[in-house]
Amino acid sequence: MAITRRSMMLGSAAGGAAALTLAACSSDGDSGSGSSDGGGSGEPILANGTEPENPLIPTNTSEVGGGRVITSVFSGLVYYTADGKVENEVAESIESEDNQTWTITIREGLKFSDGTELTAQNFVDAWNFGANTANAQKSQSFFEPIEGFAEVAADDATEDLTLSGLKVVDDTTFTVKLVSTQADFSSRLGYSAYSPMPPSAFDDIDAFGEAPIGNGPYMVDSWTHDSEIVLVPNPEYDGPRAAQNAGVTFVVYAKDETLYNDMLSGNVDVSDIIPTGALSTFEDELGDRAVNAPGAVFQSFTIHQEDPDFTGEAGKLRRQAISYAIDRKAICDSLFYGTRSPATDFVAPVIDGGGATDIPGAEVLTFDEAKAKELWDKAEEMEPFKGPFTLAYNADAPHKDWVEAVCNSIKNTLGIEASPNPFPAFGEFREQITARTMEGAFRSGWQADYPSVFNFLGPIYSSAAADGKGSNDGDYKNPEFDDLLKKGLAAPDIDAANEKFHAAEAILMEDLPAIPLWYQNTFGGYSDLVSNVEYGWDTVPLYYAITK
Repeated sequence: MAITRRSMMLGSAAGGAAALTLAACSSDGDSGSGSSDGGGSGEPILANGTEPENPLIPTNTSEVGGGRVITSVFSGLVYYTADGKVENEVAESIESEDNQTWTITIREGLKFSDGTELTAQNFVDAWNFGANTANAQKSQSFFEPIEGFAEVAADDATEDLTLSGLKVVDDTTFTVKLVSTQADFSSRLGYSAYSPMPPSAFDDIDAFGEAPIGNGPYMVDSWTHDSEIVLVPNPEYDGPRAAQNAGVTFVVYAKDETLYNDMLSGNVDVSDIIPTGALSTFEDELGDRAVNAPGAVFQSFTIHQEDPDFTGEAGKLRRQAISYAIDRKAICDSLFYGTRSPATDFVAPVIDGGGATDIPGAEVLTFDEAKAKELWDKAEEMEPFKGPFTLAYNADAPHKDWVEAVCNSIKNTLGIEASPNPFPAFGEFREQITARTMEGAFRSGWQADYPSVFNFLGPIYSSAAADGKGSNDGDYKNPEFDDLLKKGLAAPDIDAANEKFHAAEAILMEDLPAIPLWYQNTFGGYSDLVSNVEYGWDTVPLYYAITK
């Protein structure tokens, strides 16, 4: 996730999602095809970034810092336009008569950035690699719908095992057989985990991750760890996202205030971060160059399922008490100035079916001091709290103020010790979460991969995504929840699917594997040196469309 990204449900665009076109002239990067020409002034776009958690491998990237690079360097079968619509990119066609067996045909003549021909085999090889437990890929759970996943995902799976549901027909055609009918399958395929990889990737996957060879509008020119990642246009790219600039340089900032000041002075061209201290003023300071609109981001914090203070019936009551103890509205009003809104469910409201207000048990997301104390006291009668309560976060992004506010709300309501646990950098923060050595609660959330209620549930809370096989960092497992997700995916239409997904959310409201906090807007800004700036429905700038 981690805070991760992208229309899933039945090929439809996300309800309510809107593109933000922030210049007088519109971008021509969303349609048509043609090789990258490095248009504009010849200078690269300077943008904010964070050090990726892992090497740059599509199937092992599940956070924003690496994700924005992966989606620039690789192209999938489909891509998502600024308003969340699904369009073919590498695919010529994606067809099925029964929504279970799919035939995928790719366009002829496409190449990777090193000139290697792009074939159907490259997709099949990459998907098999991502699905196999022996390769320990973070996006493994995204291949769960494909026949044969149970075998390749077994703990004792060997490297040679492949998905039985994948078959190469010829250089431009392959078939995919799913474990059940899933009408929305083709709409998921723009997510980066489904990208192809060239044969050379598997010769030395670690080396490949440091200097990936992709098929997208850009290629990696250099990566100076913890400092910057430089992308240049890929001359082999032929598709609808051709770069309209001379490249993108993602700069890693230790302090978001420095980033913001650099944007004001023209040293950064586009940013999707605004420091907390500037939220009340950035729209006045940037004027027409300010961005603030509903986005596909959900924020929470997670408490691991094996935390001794939060297991069993006492642990469930304690999770609910903590949720009741947080005054979300007061925090949003005092700190975020209209850029956040209190969560009423686990799914961002720009998603069709998200932002639901009628999920059974959702009252646990309201501030109720008396209820919080009542539940806490019940838990104490069962098993005393050893504590203290800590909430970890990465200090290289604007989280400090809200984490302190959440801890104060919990402390003042429940009368317990509650304090922030800052980590200097995102990489160190994620390292402990991934290794399952993080003590206490930790900041979490989700930035949509594709516009779907399921995308906010399956990758984060399903059993298939636990134990390091996905983004279920709390290792939550509930068979009833998993079953409802499967029924939702097999539903005949979006309304029937969301009915099952909402029933699954009701289970989450009781178990609270993560404590929902708020939905985050798409917000940020850009300098006066660039034009054709667009932020996608998923809150990420469309870097390829920007000119300078």
